[in-house]
Amino acid sequence: MKKFKVVGIGNAIVDVLTRAGDDFLEHMGITKGIMQLVERDRAEVLYGAMEGRVQAPGGSVANTLAGLGNLGLNTGFIGRVHDDALGRFYAAEMEKIGTTFANPPVAGGELPTSRSMIFVSPDGERSMNTYLGISAELGPEDVSEDVAAEAEIVFLEGYLFDKDKGKEAFIRTARTCRAAGGKAGIAISDPFCVERHRADFLNLIENEMDYVIGNEAEIRSLFQNDDLEADLAAVAAICPLVVCTRSGDGVTIMQNGTRTDIPVTRVVPVDATGAGDQFAAGFLYGLATGCDMETAGRMGTVAASEVISHMGPRPEASLPDLFRAAGLPVS
Repeated sequence: MKKFKVVGIGNAIVDVLTRAGDDFLEHMGITKGIMQLVERDRAEVLYGAMEGRVQAPGGSVANTLAGLGNLGLNTGFIGRVHDDALGRFYAAEMEKIGTTFANPPVAGGELPTSRSMIFVSPDGERSMNTYLGISAELGPEDVSEDVAAEAEIVFLEGYLFDKDKGKEAFIRTARTCRAAGGKAGIAISDPFCVERHRADFLNLIENEMDYVIGNEAEIRSLFQNDDLEADLAAVAAICPLVVCTRSGDGVTIMQNGTRTDIPVTRVVPVDATGAGDQFAAGFLYGLATGCDMETAGRMGTVAASEVISHMGPRPEASLPDLFRAAGLPVS
């Protein structure tokens, strides 16, 4: 039996939140309601201007691991933080949710720990300013073969695909896991990632991945057929398991030529942040515990429904309780 059910590899970003009025945003030159990348100097200015800061470990795959921890699975995380206050905080918080943080914080002259400064307006709008920092420097040397080989499933974050080192880290993780009998897969993360690296993405999916998860825009960005059905068929032809979330239109799963459609009930989200991350948590729980595709897909929709019912990207309720209420099996 392997040590980990799921190991994730992705950006280790500390979310730093504070409340701020429109006057403050205007004074600081912050564009309201969007996410923008910032450089180190700008990040330090914004961080210093935040009063009453609330910090939480973030990052897409890390959010998924938090959901899997809520469901009681043993998980691990491969990520890169600096040996500074935020980095030590991040590592400790991941351990608290039951996720083994595989890489010790890096000392020396490295970049600071990545952080996203999030200014929450009185109307609930979130203005995000993200400094990628040391997280974006993750490379193959950060991948412990002992960790990757001890994973039944590895889950990769497409956001890290922007640098060659990140691609090499992905391939090392996937190959090590699969050589030891595990499964490897990726969350596409963003259609713009695909736009920048389409050939490499497709090569990775076809030759290194056992599954791929993406929303409609992300799946359509891979082959650009301008037709979702054609795009699904094209991705399914190169990968044995394709999962496509379509917001209020449900979920489509293609596994070895068999299609499964899972309907959902349309709701107005309180906060859609983390919906995809928690869908992945529910689905991967089903995959890791041997469920059929319909059950795994339903698990994903229940987890996503929980997270969009409140502010924040991580579940607040007990997902096992919600699964039981929905008639879903819990190990």
